[in-house]
Amino acid sequence: MSTPPPDQPPTTTPAAAALATAVREVERHAATAGWDAPPRLFALVRTARAVADDPDLPQRLPAEAIKAAQLNPEHLLSVEQEGFETDDGLDTALAAVAWPDTVDGATVVVERLLVPPAAEANLPEEPSEALAYLAAHPDRQDVRITVGVLRGGEQWCAIRTRAHDSDADVAFGAELVPSLLEALLATFA
Repeated sequence: MSTPPPDQPPTTTPAAAALATAVREVERHAATAGWDAPPRLFALVRTARAVADDPDLPQRLPAEAIKAAQLNPEHLLSVEQEGFETDDGLDTALAAVAWPDTVDGATVVVERLLVPPAAEANLPEEPSEALAYLAAHPDRQDVRITVGVLRGGEQWCAIRTRAHDSDADVAFGAELVPSLLEALLATFA
């Protein structure tokens, strides 16, 4: 039995494989925009359903998307949700999202500053001071987190660090950011 690639779940159903592919594609798309970007939200729609609803769609899609959909009927298209505002915080913004039945899943991309747990002991209480403290900390890591979920509960994550900003150095896994996965899955409740 062969081992799945590191960007695919170890036990891969067609839906889980499609989600892993969609998360990888969204992560790479976000990477092309560079760092210091605002959060981005994407709807995930099964390609087969989208093509059935719009027979002209295949002419507007890359040939590799059509071929991938032929190989896996669970293949997903990502549709960025323009105007996704997080001024009141990401949790609040996600709590306001409700997807129609035609959306099969979602992906969100966010950037965060991570510091060792010991550094958090000196974190100022005032938000702007805390952000300045984190940004100036010598052990901070800038990370871009991409998480995706399907209505059925499947989930997949990708994490890229600024220090190792390469497609080959992206970490993948099903439960890398549980709280963000939970918040995104709640958009389907």
